[in-house]
Amino acid sequence: MPKRLKVTEESPTGRNEKFHDNFTNQNFTRDQLVNQIKNGNYENYHIRNINGVDTPVSNPDPNRNNNLG
Repeated sequence: MPKRLKVTEESPTGRNEKFHDNFTNQNFTRDQLVNQIKNGNYENYHIRNINGVDTPVSNPDPNRNNNLG
């Protein structure tokens, strides 16, 4: 099974900025995906505040297939 979310663009510092949902074929900015996660639309992901910026991250588990990649 393919990963649900794929990172499609990073900032020069390596922060994930744009994402693609392989299941719905939608593209999101980081802020859009943060809102989707906060609204409960991505149950296997959560928001972590990294250096003052809300950042989407996959929930930890032993399955590497759902990690952001």
